[in-house]
Amino acid sequence: MKILKYILSLTLVFCFGCTEDDSDLSFIDNVAAPSNVSAQFLITQDNTGLVTITPNSEGGVSYNITLGDDTPEAVSINQGENFQHTYAEGTYSIGVEAIGITGLTTVVSQDLVVSFRTPENLEITAQIDPSNPFVINVSATADFAASFLVFFDTSNPDEVGTPLALDGTASFEYPNVGDYTIKVEALSGGSETSELTVVVTVSSPVELPIDFEIFDSSVFQGFGGASNAVIDNPDANGNNSAKVGQIIKGAPEVWAGNVITLSAPIDFSEKKVIKMNVWSPRPGGQVLLKVENIDDGNINYESSAVTLGNSAWEEVSFDLSAIDTGNTYQKIVLFFDIGTTGDGSSDWTFYIDDIKQAFPSTGSFEKMIIENFEGAVPTLLPFGNAAAEVVTLDDLPSGLGLVTANVAQFSKPGGAEVWAGVTQELSAPLDLDIYSNISVKTWSPKTGAMVKLKLENGDASIVWEVDMNTTVSDAWEELIYDFSGAPAADYVKVVLFFDFGVGGDDSVYYYDDIQLINNGTPPSVFEDFETVPALLPFGNAAAEVINLDDLPSGLGNVNAKVAQFSKPGGAEVWAGATRELAAPLDLDAYNKISVKTWSPKTGAMIKVKLENADASIVWEVDMNTTVSDAWEELVYDFSGAPAADYVKIVIFFDFGVGGDDSVYYFDDYTLTD
Repeated sequence: MKILKYILSLTLVFCFGCTEDDSDLSFIDNVAAPSNVSAQFLITQDNTGLVTITPNSEGGVSYNITLGDDTPEAVSINQGENFQHTYAEGTYSIGVEAIGITGLTTVVSQDLVVSFRTPENLEITAQIDPSNPFVINVSATADFAASFLVFFDTSNPDEVGTPLALDGTASFEYPNVGDYTIKVEALSGGSETSELTVVVTVSSPVELPIDFEIFDSSVFQGFGGASNAVIDNPDANGNNSAKVGQIIKGAPEVWAGNVITLSAPIDFSEKKVIKMNVWSPRPGGQVLLKVENIDDGNINYESSAVTLGNSAWEEVSFDLSAIDTGNTYQKIVLFFDIGTTGDGSSDWTFYIDDIKQAFPSTGSFEKMIIENFEGAVPTLLPFGNAAAEVVTLDDLPSGLGLVTANVAQFSKPGGAEVWAGVTQELSAPLDLDIYSNISVKTWSPKTGAMVKLKLENGDASIVWEVDMNTTVSDAWEELIYDFSGAPAADYVKVVLFFDFGVGGDDSVYYYDDIQLINNGTPPSVFEDFETVPALLPFGNAAAEVINLDDLPSGLGNVNAKVAQFSKPGGAEVWAGATRELAAPLDLDAYNKISVKTWSPKTGAMIKVKLENADASIVWEVDMNTTVSDAWEELVYDFSGAPAADYVKIVIFFDFGVGGDDSVYYFDDYTLTD
């Protein structure tokens, strides 16, 4: 009757003030039953067994509480109310029936332990929340305990303990990083309590770039049989980091992987490429990177890269240029060789480091034509019963228009093999050190046809192939193939397969403008000495900016001004020159710094060092000159440098050798990939 009266009165409240237009209550039909139903038990600590019971739920308006002892009738109360009942020592199963506004119900049971003994064997679990590094989640267990009180910071004398139920969790968000002592007090029905403390460390937010120097293994979690750890770098060759992430792929799942949950969503407004150093024992393995929404894994975007492997460090890039920036992404998920089951051995042990964002490719300046069919007609070698030739576009039906006059035509007649294709031999090897992608303009009569592109060295002992599918029919489109994972070789053959895997059906395809593309960021010269900057020499050296025309002939350089460094007799072995910059160097987008140098000596060490403002963070790289009395460009790899605002660049000539009146020149400090 109580429930009926409550619902009736609520209905009357709803109806007062209703008009004919707004009296429709059909929305109630869509109200779900109450959820997250629970009860909080508070036992008076005086050996009386008096328990205060407070039910709660989402969507509940009233409750029926079954007491679990000899009491025959349930207790009915409304949301927000509680009641008391006295129990003898023992364990009781309390039934909680939550009733929603429509009369839908949800029933749960919850154990109540009434004991007058002092709780024993208290254990605390305190974990960092995966979505917020400042939130600590605490749970506890103890024999003979009925409930707990949690004090999240024992240094705060005014803190009121947070109630914690058996099998429950209490959470707290700390305002700052630091070490905090958490105390848990275990309560029973007796006057004596037990308590235990644990120290938790709240550390810096997990955000890009991640270099594992300040993060432990809690920064990422494995799933599907994969495990992880932060360990000492096992291979400093090519990566100077002290710490790296270790990932071991074990059984049973082919999709075993690891997830890193960041403290805040990734900003993809400009930097839409993620780069990562990878050490893989598996040549030609694939790494799949997926970014996910923090709450909904169906909101995601993924990109893959192929590793050279061979047990050496390398940098791989994941292009997320097409990502929907209207969504938020706060998880990075990594899969090594997805589709294959790992066995947890050394063959399935990978290392990762220096996960960071970079700018995507910026355009056509990075392209170099391999073949556009406009000059001397190249030799095309079809196979598999296909045909190929260079044709004049004007001779073809209208509507096939392209900006160039000539294109290549590939015919796949009935009876042609599923692997039919065409080979073109090049006059010089492809430069995949600088250009990692190849683009081809294609015209296909079919959507979804696989166009395979394969590279071969001279005797086809080293090959690498990448597949792309057409996305339009009867129209031109540019397909871009990523060859960053191709092993080092002199690739002198380009092979194309149209509608690979399907037998000939008299279809005709066209292609044009095979181009090399550098998918990195354009080099950025940050000092060319044309507007004279301040150079700060030290160690009894001298440095100044001079006009190149004032120097002896033969020292030519494309710029009018260069920097001159003199190391006279008596100069220190560590003599050098510092250039202070107006803004920090962008080492997130660029891994390397190049500098043009002129030295009178071959084999002289030229050290370049980066410093932040107070020199509390520094990183240096050494290179040796390979020529004398001539300009050369030295490229310094700073991919291992810790994250910092580097605003000073220091150069040392003939480092380790005392001054001997030698004079050196340098120019064009450039950020590069």
